[in-house]
Amino acid sequence: MIISLIAIGLISILGQVVLIRELNVAFYGVELIYLLALGIWLLWTAAGALIGRWILFPSPGQIAVLFILFGIILPMDVMFIRSSRLIFGGVPGAYLPIIVQFIIIVISLLPAGLLSGLLFQWTAKAYMTGGRTLALAYAMESAGGFIGGFMSTLLIMWGIRNLSAVMICSLVSIMTPLVLLRGGRAAFLRSLTILLTCFFLALLWNTSSLDRRMTMLNHPNLVESSDSPYGRITVTRLHNQVSVFENDALAFETEGTQAEYFCHLTALQHPDPKDVLILGGGIEGLVRETLKYDPQQIHYVELNPVLYNLATRHLPDDIRKSLSNPTVRIIFTDPRQYLKKSGTYDLILIGMPQPSSGQANRFYTQEFFKQCRAKLKPGGILGFRLHAAENLWTVPLARRNTSIYRALQSVFPETLFLPGSTNVVTASNTVLPGSYEVMTRRLQKRQPQTKLVSAGYIHYLFTNDRYDKIKKLLQHEQAPPNTDIRPVCYQYAIVIWLSQFFPRIALVDPFSVVGRGFLKSPWVWLSGISFIIFFLVIRFRPTLSRIILVATAGFTGMVLETILILYYQVKHGVLYQDIGLLMMSFMAGLAAGAMAIHKKMSKSFDHRPSECLYGVGLLIGLSFLCALMGIVLTMGISAGLAAISCLLGSSGFAVGGVFAYASLHEVEDPKAVISPLYSADLIGGCIGCLLGSLIFIPLAGMDVTSWGLFLIAALSIILV
Repeated sequence: MIISLIAIGLISILGQVVLIRELNVAFYGVELIYLLALGIWLLWTAAGALIGRWILFPSPGQIAVLFILFGIILPMDVMFIRSSRLIFGGVPGAYLPIIVQFIIIVISLLPAGLLSGLLFQWTAKAYMTGGRTLALAYAMESAGGFIGGFMSTLLIMWGIRNLSAVMICSLVSIMTPLVLLRGGRAAFLRSLTILLTCFFLALLWNTSSLDRRMTMLNHPNLVESSDSPYGRITVTRLHNQVSVFENDALAFETEGTQAEYFCHLTALQHPDPKDVLILGGGIEGLVRETLKYDPQQIHYVELNPVLYNLATRHLPDDIRKSLSNPTVRIIFTDPRQYLKKSGTYDLILIGMPQPSSGQANRFYTQEFFKQCRAKLKPGGILGFRLHAAENLWTVPLARRNTSIYRALQSVFPETLFLPGSTNVVTASNTVLPGSYEVMTRRLQKRQPQTKLVSAGYIHYLFTNDRYDKIKKLLQHEQAPPNTDIRPVCYQYAIVIWLSQFFPRIALVDPFSVVGRGFLKSPWVWLSGISFIIFFLVIRFRPTLSRIILVATAGFTGMVLETILILYYQVKHGVLYQDIGLLMMSFMAGLAAGAMAIHKKMSKSFDHRPSECLYGVGLLIGLSFLCALMGIVLTMGISAGLAAISCLLGSSGFAVGGVFAYASLHEVEDPKAVISPLYSADLIGGCIGCLLGSLIFIPLAGMDVTSWGLFLIAALSIILV
């Protein structure tokens, strides 16, 4: 049963990660899907745990059947997710209705989530028949989750497709019954397990062909596709047009004028750009267009080598030749890391994706602009682009753009905003062209070959009504500067995305919710007093108090985990790869916390009054972690993967410890608390994940949410 519990944790986390990755691609890389899917998974797992409570003495054969079903259903879930747009009649490139998206998430996670909850419920009961505790079973499952998270990260780092990871997870689930099944009565199930193992090994061997066929459901003109640490890259070709997709969202296509438009409108503002740095976007044509100015050197920094290698095999000849030009040096690294040790440049072009996620937002913050300014030569120019509606900006869009512009103005004395369907934004330490004459004169002198940019077009950009209108809007619109710690682009991006389905949300300003008078709001004080009264009332009902304590710890731990994951995304931008590693750290903490409290309380079995100190100490520790994260965010302290992993592990330790404490303290029948406590833990985590991702973090910000968690964790001490 120990092996079974470890296997449950492994397949639950690995299965969870691969399904969340598939959902992220199915919904065009919207970051919110990670957290929504995680919350719904927890809800279905809790439902499975509640359903399984009616079986008091599950047999090894029944548990084996659940393992087999999990292994069969997981690939079917992936197939459903990849074909969901066709099933629900989606228009290529357009979002499905929000209700339909929610239904897809719920349906795709339902079978695996329910089976995961049932598996733990039944296996824990079988494990506890030998006098073992729920805390120890919880620790074993969490240890398996640690292994699953580690595997999910290694597989993507080794370049193994997500579909291959699905097959590996299914194989682990299907092969586990071979350890469980013994005796003549289990001969049929053993034979079935062996046959299914052979079948899934054959599928694993042919994953490339199967993956291609499934990808063609949404990309009939598919050329090639691959998973990378930053998302799924897909290349399609229709006649002479090559299109490149990241997480199924169009990154660029080769027949457009986006690269020309951005490059020339920025380069023409400099008298003679000799040393040029291009941060992303080189494969879409920025390098080709920059070479028309005869620079001495071009340093092109590409974040995603998988994207570069996959796309360049299919790009037009002129773009591929430009990338192999002797003056071009290609560097594969994170742009922010490169700027720490790079030289100085006349021109820096930021060709990174739009700031619609934490991964991309980090290239539009005050801290990043400071890095760029330090690497500009005297008279050097920084340029980037912002996509927007050409004639009308909604309130969230206007404030998102303003927040970026304010961040830029806080770093550079001179800025210029050229509006259009793609807005070109430039900044410098010296005076920028304030009219069209300078740029048109330089264009006529250099005479680069262009399709769109001409003297007349530049004249139009400076003289049309939008130029003055947008300039005034940016001056008067209220929005704080975009920073790493206070990523307003992430907050407004969620509002902008939701407003596509619920237009009234476009009227909401996230920062008005937590203005200067936020803490003085009667609703805040009323909520705090209500929490205190509620906790004081249920404190005298031990059974309910135990359940609420675990649910509160699960809620606090999940919101804190969400903040830490998003903070890591904002700072480092590799969540697609490292989501498994981060979840692994949290699961390791859960296992360690449950194991440690189990050992401590087993030794102090005859001293029940002193056991309360363990619960109080764990909640004080959880409160400290929330306050520490609030300080980190408020003061703008940077933290790497190791620091974030330690914080996740520490928060997991506190949550796992509280679960173990509640399952042992003054419990007469250990089996009776399996279902209510495990379900409470999962439901609390589900509520925390959904409220944290949809309401608290978008509206209040990560720092304010952290301080709110501190209060909740501190108040929950009443329940001990």
